Amino acid sequence: MAEWDELDDGLLSASCADEPCGTMTLLPVPEAVSRARRWFRFFLEPHKPTCSMDDCVLVISELVTNAIVHGEAEEGMRVHLLWRREGTDLHVEVHNPGAPEKVGQRPHAEESEHGRGLWLVDMLTDSWHAGPGDHGGTVVSFVMAGTWPK
Repeated sequence: MAEWDELDDGLLSASCADEPCGTMTLLPVPEAVSRARRWFRFFLEPHKPTCSMDDCVLVISELVTNAIVHGEAEEGMRVHLLWRREGTDLHVEVHNPGAPEKVGQRPHAEESEHGRGLWLVDMLTDSWHAGPGDHGGTVVSFVMAGTWPK
């Protein structure tokens, strides 16, 4: 597995010895969402997670899309995606330069095409959190518990 691979819209790292983990930096372009999905599948599937890969990929799609749409930066905006194994759990984080107080579930009309992202995150994950990132901006994270045996 390559330590760093250059992508058209960012950099990818997946070097954590035998532990499943990785990071990806994305430019805020629509293609970034599909790249994040492909990257996550490619690097996680060999570790044989027991969680639904489709659920994980859907949640990542929602969070990366939200980060691109709602992230705010004067210049050089990037979205950072990282994932790691902690015990038997899968932890995934999406960072963007937006304001953390803007993150939250909002009511949506049934016929609306928007507003269901965090509702899906809540339904498909064991837990999720949104708040300020360690270096400013926003981090939205989720946990898929019991992804690997003990």
